[in-house]
Amino acid sequence: MVVDKFRVTPWEVSGEVDYNRLIEEFGTKPLTDAQIKKIEQIAGKSHHMLRRRIFFSHRELDILLKEYESGQKFALYTGRGPSGNTHMGHIIPWIFTKYLQDAFDAPLYFQITDDEKFLCKPDLSLEETNKLAYENALDLIALGFDPKKTFIIVDTDYAKSLYKIAIQVAKKVTASTAKSVFGFTNETNIGMYFWPALQAAPCFVPSIREGKNVRTLIPAAIDQDPYWRIVRDVAPKLGYLKTAAIHNVFLPALTGPTGKMSTSSGQHATVFTTDDEKTVRKKIMKYAFSGGRDTVEEHRKLGGNPDIDSSYQWLRFFEEDDEKLKQVYLDYKSGKLLSGELKQILVDKINGFLKIHQKKKEEMRGRLDEFLLKD
Repeated sequence: MVVDKFRVTPWEVSGEVDYNRLIEEFGTKPLTDAQIKKIEQIAGKSHHMLRRRIFFSHRELDILLKEYESGQKFALYTGRGPSGNTHMGHIIPWIFTKYLQDAFDAPLYFQITDDEKFLCKPDLSLEETNKLAYENALDLIALGFDPKKTFIIVDTDYAKSLYKIAIQVAKKVTASTAKSVFGFTNETNIGMYFWPALQAAPCFVPSIREGKNVRTLIPAAIDQDPYWRIVRDVAPKLGYLKTAAIHNVFLPALTGPTGKMSTSSGQHATVFTTDDEKTVRKKIMKYAFSGGRDTVEEHRKLGGNPDIDSSYQWLRFFEEDDEKLKQVYLDYKSGKLLSGELKQILVDKINGFLKIHQKKKEEMRGRLDEFLLKD
């Protein structure tokens, strides 16, 4: 969708995103206080991404929660397009998905779309996207997902099962709908026209594997919502329940207050899960957009603006302690905390996370097969 000063599609996010406008244009619903309380009540604990409205929008979450309370279980579904190494923006919905898996005892079906990245990235071979798929999968399981309840689908290695579902979806979707939803043109390769049907397939895999109708809940960034609009239209026609969704805002670009962090921002300004401590520090110290003043004296006197400062905005995603985050906000706004000091807080937070993450990733390298679904 393109709206005045910003653009949000499954492949591009630019400009200063108006999330209220997105809710209106996409036809989703804002996440309510009552829904947040219901999730927390079932989970027995809160989550900082809920409290801070990092997850802000949904489809059919109210229906799913009512069904759950009446004893009807659901499955989680999200994924990753393997066009490169995993970066910090990718793992935001995965962290929250782990919370949901634990809270609702829900199985997770995680699709890794090596086929789609081969089709839409002219510089990547299928061998490269397949190799990246398995490397990216390690970033998921390093977060602590339960191997007995986590099923990773690499498209080209589960193609036989997916294809049987995808052709049923494809039969119900016209080229005109694909053009309208995704912006495809006559120059778009025919693989991309068919591919949304494959993206839809994991919504129905839990029902097929369990032999009964199972609703899926998709935690994902709002730019992926167009796929689920098609799925929701098709599901009843195939005898399945409509999938539900819960959407997160984007991790802001490190280099400025608009857009989201992505590899298109440049390798130098994208923090990857593979980065070492020195690299993380260099990227944040050099490229993180500052809400501070031009001089130390001016900053001490007038204070900084944490609402546009990339380092503070990143801490909203990664600092779980509300009191710590609040103190950082107040200290920066008052001028007590300087921009360089705020950046160092973020450096320490990200490096602390990655130190544990990278260790777990290597520990799980020999256990990847425990999580994979294959034909």
